[in-house]
Amino acid sequence: MPTQKFRVLLMTKLLLIMLAYPIHASADSALKTFSTLNNAGLLLTNIQGQPLISKRADQAFIPASATKLITAYLALKHWGADYHFQTKFYFDRSNQTLWIKASGDPFLVSEELTLIAQQLKTLGLTEIKTIALDVSLFQSKLHTPGAESSDNPYDAVPSALAANFNTLSIKKVAGKIYSAEAQTPLTAYAKSLSHRIKKRDFRINTGQSSHDAERYCAELLAAFLRQQGVRVADKIVWGKLPALPVFYTHSNSKNLAEVIRPMLKYSTNFIANQLILVLSAESTQRPANFKEVQNYMQSTLTEQFNWQHLSLKEGAGLSRANQISPQQLVQLLEAFRPWKHLLPEIETGVYAKSGTLKKVSTLAGYIVNNQQQWHAFALMINQAVPYRFRNRIARELAKEHAPKNN
Repeated sequence: MPTQKFRVLLMTKLLLIMLAYPIHASADSALKTFSTLNNAGLLLTNIQGQPLISKRADQAFIPASATKLITAYLALKHWGADYHFQTKFYFDRSNQTLWIKASGDPFLVSEELTLIAQQLKTLGLTEIKTIALDVSLFQSKLHTPGAESSDNPYDAVPSALAANFNTLSIKKVAGKIYSAEAQTPLTAYAKSLSHRIKKRDFRINTGQSSHDAERYCAELLAAFLRQQGVRVADKIVWGKLPALPVFYTHSNSKNLAEVIRPMLKYSTNFIANQLILVLSAESTQRPANFKEVQNYMQSTLTEQFNWQHLSLKEGAGLSRANQISPQQLVQLLEAFRPWKHLLPEIETGVYAKSGTLKKVSTLAGYIVNNQQQWHAFALMINQAVPYRFRNRIARELAKEHAPKNN
């Protein structure tokens, strides 16, 4: 039975939680409660772009993961939904070195690496003494603004060459480490991370060094090549690709739309920042870094939408220095309409991307009425609110406004 002291502590904690939010939040409508917030903005428009509800629509707020809408738009606008990332391979027969020219492909999962190994075998590779990596597309030692140095998958570092979103799914049984995915072999680098495993089954990132992430991808490809009967030594080096003919070009089996859909649904920070770094590198023709990412995002959006006041440090929404207004988000959503079906349906008739940081809760997307008209909206709250409060607002917006033929 709980002790008296325990019951007192529990009641005190519950009271503090209740006092942290408006006391009428459960009794009144979510929109009524929202109207009392001091640091929040909302804009809902009709299909002509005219405001149906507007509150602080031109004030800048922290967007959190709603930033991924901006990254998705920039990528789709630049490459198109049917674009496939390509990774080129070169083979130096004089010293049996397989060169990989990293392209920043955000979706080089185990299944893709298996296809690559099969094709390299089919093209005649029988022995590789060295795997050499040209990762010059990105600057080395990148640090994502707003990211933390943790084992969590959402803190995976970007890298020009990356396998499985720079994460590993591993498990420890009786003190021994195993791959938790049948399709993914256990590599030497993965085994070296056993000290980071605190649970029996765990997914962790590859560490805070892009060098380690690139090594892991090369080791994984080597393991798949060995499964194909190719003899592969353990030597991995980094350098500048010499003048060699292309041996094999791998086009990822997923197109850009199929990459962005899960990014929006699962809010994958790694994919978002891979995309924005590659976009920046293509734009500047220099190794990507987050300073140039900021310049690329802000200059491109200013040119396309004539935005004057915004701050975007990275493409996933990790940074609290990101600032954008509901009005700007809705303007972007109007341009995003050709790809609106890539958004997840988070409530009936509500297709949107959420964002969450401490004291930040955002939701932006479309509310679909019974005439199948998509109304753009952006909800941005930069203060503490109850969990899923934004979803309650979205449901009320759908109920009160979407059914009308505005």
